[in-house]
Amino acid sequence: MTNSQRPYGNHRTPLPPARTPANGVPSPRTENNPRTENQESDRPAPSGKQRDAFFDNAKYLAIVLVAVGHAWGQILDDGAVETAYRVVYTFHMPAFVVISGYFSRSFDLRPKHIKRLVTGVVVPYVVFETAYSLFQRYGNDDPDHGITLLDPTYHLWFLCALFVWRVTTPLWKTIRHPLPVSVALAALGSVSPQIGDDLELQRVLQFLPFFVLGLLLRPEHFQRVQRRSVRLMSLPVLAAAAVVAWWSVPRMKLGWLYHSSAAEELGSPWWTGPVMVLATLGCSLLLTACFFAWVPRRHMWFTALGAGTIYGYLLHAFLVKAGNYSGWFDHPVLKEPLGVIGLTVFAAAVVTVLCTLPVQRALRCVVEPKMAWAFRQDAGEAARNRERLGNTEVRARGEKVPV
Repeated sequence: MTNSQRPYGNHRTPLPPARTPANGVPSPRTENNPRTENQESDRPAPSGKQRDAFFDNAKYLAIVLVAVGHAWGQILDDGAVETAYRVVYTFHMPAFVVISGYFSRSFDLRPKHIKRLVTGVVVPYVVFETAYSLFQRYGNDDPDHGITLLDPTYHLWFLCALFVWRVTTPLWKTIRHPLPVSVALAALGSVSPQIGDDLELQRVLQFLPFFVLGLLLRPEHFQRVQRRSVRLMSLPVLAAAAVVAWWSVPRMKLGWLYHSSAAEELGSPWWTGPVMVLATLGCSLLLTACFFAWVPRRHMWFTALGAGTIYGYLLHAFLVKAGNYSGWFDHPVLKEPLGVIGLTVFAAAVVTVLCTLPVQRALRCVVEPKMAWAFRQDAGEAARNRERLGNTEVRARGEKVPV
């Protein structure tokens, strides 16, 4: 965090020496690294700054589950598929939201953070909301479908939610009991059908506790869920979750897992809203812990892909929608076990390709634009950049940097 007592200029209080994290702890990136402030900024880490393999692995595995879940969502006539779908939908977005909160801990309303919020969240939302609206109009032969930025298409609700959560981060870091307050807001949202669909505010409220939880977590919390005992306990928990999901197929509406509707909109009495919100939040938290328990902490073949998950997230739904428009998901082969397996592998492979470096390079101009032309440069930041550049040149000449 920035020390407001510290004057800017050449005479700055030296930082304390960095401490080596405990063995196995997924340590956060340094506070000055933009990656801790914007989970959506997935550019490769600068030279000398190590990315955390644990979180990159978690992000990649979560985006694979998102893509697979969206593919399964088109063929829910099969009871086994819907059971797996319900289990995945209980924790895959909560895991994403927890990670987003964790890397938003240093966010405040300084100009550089606002710039990253605009370029990493607002601009991609506007670009892709427009693109998906046009795809709906022309790809689905729907000339009446207009472009609106208030009604997010499909999966783009997450960017709206992330914007609201990030802007309110200083509030959650200031109040005394942020987690109970966020849970209370989620419960109140479930009894308020008048909230409507604008900016998916129901989801903003009902997923809010996971973001606030991420703000409160520390590296040691992730170390605890990585213990062998937790991994072993997670196996019966996942088995029990599958049984409950199978039992709930004819008895519980999927809308409770989407967190996008109030209780009355789901045909239930208003008082069931808070009850179901608390129950689903508890189940989601338990399965999210099980998910983190099995995320590898070492570098894997897919670790580097964790830097591009926002690309996979934004792009994969084009294929899902194209399949719907063309009737591809109605093919008889997808009603067979081998067809379902093939669809699962295909969805995982496609989103993997969409997270690769060539895709990032091709679309960085709209997913992570710099947009220096759109912002005023802070005089203090410009002076520090000049100082840093000067010190680099001095080191390059082999001279000692003046203290």
